[in-house]
Amino acid sequence: MDIRSVDLNLLVVFDAMARHRSVNRTAEAIGLSQPATSAALARLRTLFDDALFVRAGAQMEPTPRALELAPAVHRVVEAIQSEILQQAGFEPRTADRSFTILTPDIGEVAFLPGVLRRLRHEAPHVRLQTVSRPRPAAAQALETGDADLAVGFFPDLQKPGYFHQGLFKTTYACIACAHNDGAPGRMTMKQYLGARHIVVRPDGREHMLDRFLEDKGWHRHLTLELSHFMSLLALLPGSDLIATVPKDIATVVGRHVPLKQVELPFRPPQIQVQQVWHRRMQNDPANRWLRTVFYEVNRRDADGQMPA
Repeated sequence: MDIRSVDLNLLVVFDAMARHRSVNRTAEAIGLSQPATSAALARLRTLFDDALFVRAGAQMEPTPRALELAPAVHRVVEAIQSEILQQAGFEPRTADRSFTILTPDIGEVAFLPGVLRRLRHEAPHVRLQTVSRPRPAAAQALETGDADLAVGFFPDLQKPGYFHQGLFKTTYACIACAHNDGAPGRMTMKQYLGARHIVVRPDGREHMLDRFLEDKGWHRHLTLELSHFMSLLALLPGSDLIATVPKDIATVVGRHVPLKQVELPFRPPQIQVQQVWHRRMQNDPANRWLRTVFYEVNRRDADGQMPA
């Protein structure tokens, strides 16, 4: 028998007949009319070349062939109902799995502490792994499932096939060592462009500020280019270098080393920090839960404050 010729609905009728031993009760149990149930039984008899169920008094009793088939058919019907047709769910408290988050090094410092505190109480067996990828590889990681979620500033993922949810907007701040006498509280454009700059481009990514300055025709004196924001912790103190970075990064770095902020001689662009996921994960319950956690922990209001 070719499985392509089998109507799986017939197996539902067979399973109900094996349990109820009555065409009327079977019809009632599976929501079919009595004539439709009788027609299905006739098709089953043709399919298996056996009477399957024959009348004996008030009941339809199974033939030996039906008794042989009944356990296997029941397992198939149960498997389809419980494993295929059942709406998938996700239970954080009992889940034992790992999620991969695509984020730069500063994202590990800025986004993860609050998330980990939440997981400790809500999902104690869930593990997180963070990765950083250059632009083409970032999209590929989300498309293939190598990463579950991207959190940060990803202008290259603003394209069809991706969903985006804003967490907050921020802008840029210029920071220097607190003892850097060459960096006044406010710089003129000439002083700013002539200063010795550290520029951070994670995985070689061009930042929005690079494009902004280039469009204006302003060129900084680039002394050092880095791949990781957290390297600023070691390189700014005791130096005459300055760095123009997203405000959140300036805040994080300033918690660990003595810094001063330098007022920029221009109004910098705004950055939309988002979480991004591929459309293949849109309806996945586990990914939906993960997105909810990151949103509730890291979102901010219009004033940049975390909601109460």
